[in-house]
Amino acid sequence: MAPVPDDNSSRWSDLDRPALDAAALQSALTRDSALWRSLEVVQEVGSTNAALTAAAVDGAAEGSVLVAEHQVTGRGRLDRVWTSPPRAGLTVSFLLRPDVPAARRGWLPLLTGVALAEAVGEVTGVLASVKWPNDLLARDGRKLAGILAEASGDAVVVGVGLNVSTTADELPDTGTSLSGVTGATVDRAPVLLAFLRAVERRYRGWVEALGDPVLSGLARDYLAWSSTVGSAVQVTMPDGSTLAGTARAVDWDGRLVVDTPEGTVELASGDVRHVRPA
Repeated sequence: MAPVPDDNSSRWSDLDRPALDAAALQSALTRDSALWRSLEVVQEVGSTNAALTAAAVDGAAEGSVLVAEHQVTGRGRLDRVWTSPPRAGLTVSFLLRPDVPAARRGWLPLLTGVALAEAVGEVTGVLASVKWPNDLLARDGRKLAGILAEASGDAVVVGVGLNVSTTADELPDTGTSLSGVTGATVDRAPVLLAFLRAVERRYRGWVEALGDPVLSGLARDYLAWSSTVGSAVQVTMPDGSTLAGTARAVDWDGRLVVDTPEGTVELASGDVRHVRPA
């Protein structure tokens, strides 16, 4: 992994997609934080999640953050490929070691989605929604970001890929970006800082409540941001079979509760391939 140069000529080499200022971000994030210990920005990496998972195995501290200007072998859920042009988005992973019951870890990607929706709205004015289990959607239903949480021992690495200045030509028809929605240039740094600070606020409250999504207020706020709960959905299973019903709730372990004609089912994120509006 090569460090990102900090010189001004590098930062402003592309006015539409300037490089992140690693030193400024590190100082701003860690100065008053009780969670975040370090923030590293690298020019290029295979996968931020894979790199940080390896660091977790080697004993990296909770609160480590890794940001890549370009991720070349990015992965989404179920090992789907995720790519983005250099400096067009935010590609960030962070390391957590939550002291909560293992079953409650299913709420971490949902917590991350709420924090991301809050930060995007606060900084850019874009009103987004969270789609269970791991997507951030624009109001027209197109995808702004994906989230991937991976456990390794007592550690969980959460990765986020957010489209910021990505153009329509660089995205699938189902995707969009913050600049595409706003019609203006969006500075990635304030979005990144607001997002990580929102994660910290929510994560600390959730851990203090021992992962209880109700006591921590997370369940209530997730439902407020959700575009899935309350909707008719069609779920595609890993074997290609489908089930249709109404997404009624998210349970205490972060599973989607779907009422179908055959009965109620609880689905963990690993149990499904796609969840789409019916």
